[in-house]
Amino acid sequence: MRMLLNGLAPEARDQVLRHARPVRFPAETRIFRERQHADRFWIIESGRVELDENLPGPSTALVGTLVPGDLLGSSWMIPPYHWRFGATATTEVHALEFDGQAVRKLCSQDLSIGEAVTAAVAAVWRAEPSGKE
Repeated sequence: MRMLLNGLAPEARDQVLRHARPVRFPAETRIFRERQHADRFWIIESGRVELDENLPGPSTALVGTLVPGDLLGSSWMIPPYHWRFGATATTEVHALEFDGQAVRKLCSQDLSIGEAVTAAVAAVWRAEPSGKE
């Protein structure tokens, strides 16, 4: 969801990017698990990530696949800040990782940034009936 960054004025984009760092996840890396504390989010630059949901018993169900440009993680923005789904890199993934708490603080201090970030996260939730993580 590059729209998170593209929807911001250049100065605001720079402020949000101050809370980001490049990361790499090898293929088959579990990025996070359902119900764990959510304190960050990512913009995927390359690779694929599968989202899953726990089912009764020891199995999981695939609920979505994310590709370059997609936003991974929205639970960092919504109390109680726990992941709704799990996420696994199915290929090597390169992404920008953002500090969710710092971005939430920035959003509360600058309403234009808050509105743009909220709109981008809301777009993720509208993209699928179940909402993407």
